[in-house]
Amino acid sequence: MGKPALTKRQMRDGISKTSKRKPAKLSHSKSARLEKEREQQERYERAERKDRGEQGRGKAAGQSSQRNERVTGRHEQSQERPQRGTTNPQRGAEGEARTERRQPKVRATRAKKLAVRQPNQEIQEKVRFFREKRVDSSNIEPARIQKALAASGVGSRREMEQWILQGSVKINGKVAQLGDKVGPSDHVEVRGSHIKLKWPDRLPRILLYYKQEGEIVSRDDPQGRTTIFDRLPQAASSRWVAIGRLDVNTSGLLILTTSGALVNRFAHPSFEVEREYAVRVLGEVSTDQMKELTEGVELEDGFAKVERMFEQGGEGVNKWYNVVLKEGRNREVRRLFEYLGLTVSRLVRVRFGPIGLPARLKRGSFYELNEFEVANIMRWSGLGVPGDKQVRETTK
Repeated sequence: MGKPALTKRQMRDGISKTSKRKPAKLSHSKSARLEKEREQQERYERAERKDRGEQGRGKAAGQSSQRNERVTGRHEQSQERPQRGTTNPQRGAEGEARTERRQPKVRATRAKKLAVRQPNQEIQEKVRFFREKRVDSSNIEPARIQKALAASGVGSRREMEQWILQGSVKINGKVAQLGDKVGPSDHVEVRGSHIKLKWPDRLPRILLYYKQEGEIVSRDDPQGRTTIFDRLPQAASSRWVAIGRLDVNTSGLLILTTSGALVNRFAHPSFEVEREYAVRVLGEVSTDQMKELTEGVELEDGFAKVERMFEQGGEGVNKWYNVVLKEGRNREVRRLFEYLGLTVSRLVRVRFGPIGLPARLKRGSFYELNEFEVANIMRWSGLGVPGDKQVRETTK
């Protein structure tokens, strides 16, 4: 019986009558089957290696503990200093602890801006005036070089101090020294590049934020908790600085600004700016206890007193009180009530200096003051506004 004739496809692919090669379809199916068997075999081998690895780690852990016991015994017997190049187990443990403490950052939702109506025509004209007005550069006092560079966004103040010590900063062609001051007319170079310094020739920005419980007033937290700076909008040409702090369990008014002088004017203890808090207490404060707090008590970190205190009502065992202080020590309000044997179940800051918590501002929202409102705050602080005769930074 003769061999079958070649098909057109076999003739096209160049397969002769004597060729023993199987059709492409059969070879493809066979390679696919072999590939599948190879993948299955690799899975089996990976599983076996994993089992052997777990057993090996168990044995290694036992051997390691035995070695540690032997090493510990030798170390107790020997009083010699460790050899050069060996690692310090205490430092290693501290490093591992720091690594374990740092948690992944949780992405926070952005805070909502309070929607307000347009002010009247007179205030709008004043807002436009202050927005366009600039301070005469001759009225701006010189600042320390490291402070001016940090305020201009070149780097942190500590980095600038290091660069100055390294001789990488020049003022008008001369190598700068720590403490040197610069003004708007000076030419500053950092590592051979000219730096255009930013000066407070216009009104700063002021932002009011209703802080919630659970948020911290910090730019970095090893525990990965939400910070207020994760929720607030970014400042374009500067950075927000919080005036004072609120602990993680305290809510209420938090003021942020781009002016370091304004932060100093609000927060420095010498100015004694009032802070008002709404305090919910588990229990009731008697008249004698109120008098005791207003006269002052001795806490673990020194003498503390309440300027004014009055009751705001409440239901059941919880009573509300308003407390006014002139300093902002850590957890001072809570510690004052703990001194009386009372527990603070809620603490809200409702006023800081001349700025009160807006009634329409919801928790987790913010409101930015317009230029007219900022000018009033600057005049209250004594720092002046553009158009005044002189603008000086108040520092103590």
